[in-house]
Amino acid sequence: MTEQVDGAGGAQNRTSVERRGDRELVVTRTFAAPASTVYRAWSQPELFQRWWVPKSVPGISLVSCDMDVRTGGKYRLEFSAGGSDTMAFYGRYLEVVPNERIIWTNDEGEEGAVTTVTFEDQGGRTLLTFHEVYPSKEALEEALQGSAVALPEQLEQLDELLSSTGE
Repeated sequence: MTEQVDGAGGAQNRTSVERRGDRELVVTRTFAAPASTVYRAWSQPELFQRWWVPKSVPGISLVSCDMDVRTGGKYRLEFSAGGSDTMAFYGRYLEVVPNERIIWTNDEGEEGAVTTVTFEDQGGRTLLTFHEVYPSKEALEEALQGSAVALPEQLEQLDELLSSTGE
């Protein structure tokens, strides 16, 4: 499965979503910002919460965003769908190399993936690669019907944030 989604910047900011084998998902996108700036948007809660929730999903909000982005640190994201019930996603950071790579676990269920995001400097631009490895083919299939569908929109929102902040 490969899907191309045009971003506001046209072909140069295209998001590519690719399934690799039975258990892997790879999403890439180039941003017109330095790796250090893109990394900050992934590692600072006040920036992360401004772009992570897809705007096309009505009523969903990120009500809590706790991120200790360092090797051995933990994160917890709590979402609300408008009512009093919330849904939490949490895990731990296995490896953090500032401006280069963040690897984390998704511990909220038995079928949690391990996610690696890399930030490759390309002379003032950044090639971002979002790579998830799932424990089973079924877990990948579930993600492809759910959370992974939103990734192109989320990365488009990140691109808009980077453009609007002038970074």
